[in-house]
Amino acid sequence: MQFHQLRYFVAVAELRHFTRAAEQTRVAQPSLSQQIRSLERELGAELFHRARGNIALTDAGAALLPLARRILADAESARLAVQETVQLRRGRVRLGAPPSLCTSLVPDVLRVYRSRHPGVELVVREDGSRDLVRTLTAGELDLALIITPQAGEAPGLAVTELLYEDLVLVSATPTRRRQARIEDLRGRPLVMFREGYDVREATLAACRAAGFEPEFAVAGGEMDAVLGFVRAGLGPAVLPGMVAARSGLSVTPFAGPGLGRVIALASGAELPLSRAAAALRDVLLDHLAQAGRVGALPPGTRLLGPD
Repeated sequence: MQFHQLRYFVAVAELRHFTRAAEQTRVAQPSLSQQIRSLERELGAELFHRARGNIALTDAGAALLPLARRILADAESARLAVQETVQLRRGRVRLGAPPSLCTSLVPDVLRVYRSRHPGVELVVREDGSRDLVRTLTAGELDLALIITPQAGEAPGLAVTELLYEDLVLVSATPTRRRQARIEDLRGRPLVMFREGYDVREATLAACRAAGFEPEFAVAGGEMDAVLGFVRAGLGPAVLPGMVAARSGLSVTPFAGPGLGRVIALASGAELPLSRAAAALRDVLLDHLAQAGRVGALPPGTRLLGPD
């Protein structure tokens, strides 16, 4: 049983005429009649009473007609669903990003994407880079913004470096110095992120390289909690520059060579991106390129990659 046979059958059943059905389905009348006969042989029953000038459904034909209509309708629905997905009127994209980027870069990019493709469902997973790498490798995400060098732990990923972002020192009250040094953190209790945050690891590594172990006023917070603790005067914190610029806190950059991180876009290397995910990737890259051209990149960031 083939779709075109069912289509011919429904046309004859509705028009009660083989010639007009052939015209409607744009097929030669002998070919249509042959296909109806082939369908009848496969089903083992005649579908029409054939008399000169009078075509009527048999009981078998009457039983088949609603089923044939349903099959053809389902096939058309499937065709339209695929077309809508290909044309980005439907679909889904699963994006992962660290909390710091979910409060800075990601909202602007998703706003542009949503305006262009309102029918595509956006699913965002907020997590640390190490967890995002594992989730992406497991196929549970389409794209992820991650902090390198975590990408090196998963060779099955395709990684594009996007931005270098400064890490800065924030506090509730302004400081006298225009620049901070890692040494200034010695003996100064810090507000610290929970384990798994790349900012925590970068801060600990910088302090240890300077020959001391940092002290914590409070540790274990997520992004919003850390900002709240700093505002409450519990201590300063090292934050990504994009988050700090929007925090309303006093921001002090580190003196050269400074402290920073590389933001990259990662996807699975084995499977091609869906059209919806590829479109999100393109929106992200275009957004950053345009911001770079007009000097509108967030403070303390610079584009990476080829000029």
